[in-house]
Amino acid sequence: MTACVAMLGAGQALAKEAPKDLLLKGDAKCTGCHDEADDSKPTMLDLKPSVLAIGKTKHGTNADGRTPTCTDCHGESEKHVNHKGSGKPPKPERWYGKKSDTTVEARNGSCLTCHQGGNRIGWQHSAHGSQDVTCSSCHQVHAAKDKVRDRQTQTETCFTCHKEQRNQVNKPSHHPIVEGKMSCSSCHNVHGDNPKQLIKATTNETCYTCHMEKRGPFIHNHEPVSEDCSICHQPHGTTIANLLKSRPPFLCQDCHSGTNHHRSQVGALPANAGNVTGRDIIGTVGRGCLNCHTNIHGGNSTEESAQSGRFRR
Repeated sequence: MTACVAMLGAGQALAKEAPKDLLLKGDAKCTGCHDEADDSKPTMLDLKPSVLAIGKTKHGTNADGRTPTCTDCHGESEKHVNHKGSGKPPKPERWYGKKSDTTVEARNGSCLTCHQGGNRIGWQHSAHGSQDVTCSSCHQVHAAKDKVRDRQTQTETCFTCHKEQRNQVNKPSHHPIVEGKMSCSSCHNVHGDNPKQLIKATTNETCYTCHMEKRGPFIHNHEPVSEDCSICHQPHGTTIANLLKSRPPFLCQDCHSGTNHHRSQVGALPANAGNVTGRDIIGTVGRGCLNCHTNIHGGNSTEESAQSGRFRR
């Protein structure tokens, strides 16, 4: 009897000393070591921010049955857990740091176990997926605030790789990205398999989500407008007004030449200032194609006139 009582007491003592979960079910296996102290040791396994910050994210919602545990993402990692001594422990089975030895497929596979379907259905065939970009390349799972999911800070993450676009959005004529009124994801679905990773199937459909007045249908359609907005516009930004790739008449003369206005026109005032009505020069005055052709995206004029269909008022 005495021995049984002693064993019972020892068992109760061990139960009291057993580590308790701090955030997620079963996280005591990890939080026994990884706690707030990680903030003061940023070099420890490249941990930054604290792993406990996950409690402030959707991944830390205990009331949601879909919430993963540490081992769902990092694996059982027995060698890491059972490490003894003062040396640096081996990394978990699945590690998401910049110098990770874990394959891209394994790292992304952990996320795609839950985050698959919908807008992410084409990730494996997307431009990002085919270039071995990992979910953790953009997302900070343990951070209380994931920069890439916030409109104000999203571009910081995207511009880490897309430096040409960073240069373009800082040009005088640009979409209001740097002002915080738009973000990259306003036009792009970075998880999709669209060739340009747009939120819609084509460039035009994407542009029409905001610029609906350009959609038409019009009685007189301007072919390049119907084909692709980017024929004339550089959507990320240019030094030309209205995001144009070059100034009229040069932009217009990429296609229009010959019969009505000669391609030999130059973008300057005529040498004879008194003669501004000749066909060879009128298109150049004040960079003036749009002075007459105001409805350049499409016209609805029904007048029976030789000039009515040429995108005039």
